[in-house]
Amino acid sequence: MHHSRLKTLLKTKLLTEIRACLELALPLAGAQLAQSATGFVDTVMMGLLGSAVLAAGGLGATLFTALLISTSSVVSAVSPLVATAYGAGQTQQVGRIAHQGLWLAAGLAVLQLLGLGAAGPLLRLLGQEDETIALALPYLQAMMWGVPAALGFAVLRNWVTALSDARPVIVIMVCGTGLNIVGNYVLIFGKLGLPALGLAGIGWASASSFWSMFFALIVYILSQPRYRSYRVLHGLPQIDPYIFRELLQIGLPIGVLAVVETGMFTITTFLMGQLGTVTLAAHQVALQTAAITFMVPLGISFATTVRVGQQMGQANPLGARLAGSVGIGMAAGFMAIMALLFWLLPQPIVALYLDVENPENQQVVSLAKTLLGVAAVFQLFDGIQVSAAGALRGLKDTRIPMLIGMLSYWGIGLTSGYLLGLRLGWGGVGLWWGLAFGLATAAIVLTWRFGVAPLTQD
Repeated sequence: MHHSRLKTLLKTKLLTEIRACLELALPLAGAQLAQSATGFVDTVMMGLLGSAVLAAGGLGATLFTALLISTSSVVSAVSPLVATAYGAGQTQQVGRIAHQGLWLAAGLAVLQLLGLGAAGPLLRLLGQEDETIALALPYLQAMMWGVPAALGFAVLRNWVTALSDARPVIVIMVCGTGLNIVGNYVLIFGKLGLPALGLAGIGWASASSFWSMFFALIVYILSQPRYRSYRVLHGLPQIDPYIFRELLQIGLPIGVLAVVETGMFTITTFLMGQLGTVTLAAHQVALQTAAITFMVPLGISFATTVRVGQQMGQANPLGARLAGSVGIGMAAGFMAIMALLFWLLPQPIVALYLDVENPENQQVVSLAKTLLGVAAVFQLFDGIQVSAAGALRGLKDTRIPMLIGMLSYWGIGLTSGYLLGLRLGWGGVGLWWGLAFGLATAAIVLTWRFGVAPLTQD
């Protein structure tokens, strides 16, 4: 009797945790998908302006995105700190973390603007052609104006999410995406009596959508009675050295890990380019598809950070372990289904990007289908590693995961990919197996780390 009651209790706790994680993860995954849709639409619109503009825009977008991913990853430290303080019922602390997060965003915005200001010499150093750089610079100079808003939005988005309020995030991000698409059309081609700005128009549209999302989230926070006690936007607060230092201690390793992981895919893309146009085109098809499905476990990962952090704040280590395990399990389950689709339906997937009946595309189609077979394997590991990293973030454990990432992505992923692809002659498929090995290593070691991590409050 006692045994069956215990079993029922555990089942109830598990179902409650799954529901709580899903309530957070679904809007967050939707928000990530909306964000990736913006990049997709931008690329399509750049293509309308011709291949030279597409190359320049792609180059500019890659540089901007790499910088924004690294800086916004640092401010994502707001999430575990707020979740823990909220779980512990520390109202004043929850507000203070938001203030310090906004100070940190301001500092990082200055650094990112300096980086973008040096874009010309930087791109020249990377061996890009002068004509391409000349086309990319007006786009980047327009995008720069949106940086402070993008980082401010990242802070407030992490803040409301950590308070289990993720729905406004998806509403605002979907509206921001819509505004971006309309703005692109109006500013590229000079509609409504405005000048035709071409590629720079895409930059101005993106910058405008960053500001609109930032202000929309501020209005939402100010309009909600539940947020008044936190006094998030009252006056200009002082810098609190203790909280600021803690944000940096947790956030900098997250930023480094994001750079290392993005770097693995970027360097692989450059190596693919050395193997010729067919290989690079097939790589882009498979990578774009994998990037879209990855948005769902990424949303689950953010939700897992919040759930683990809240349980730790409530001094409930077993609840934190359960929250992390549920997040990892959900991400693995979703990616297993995606892996099956990649495995069983490669032809229809490639047909979304290319005319598979055209004989001229046959080499690309054939290689892209092979790469999707490898992607089926790495999908599963990618889902597990990102959600395990999210669970560890909820424990404020970011330094060791950063080292694990460096070893997995660069030490194993890039090295084995280079050896298989370029030294043993496996080509693009070898490089992709390298990615799979790197992600598999990260998935195994990060999950093990969460399983053995001491669950005590610092």
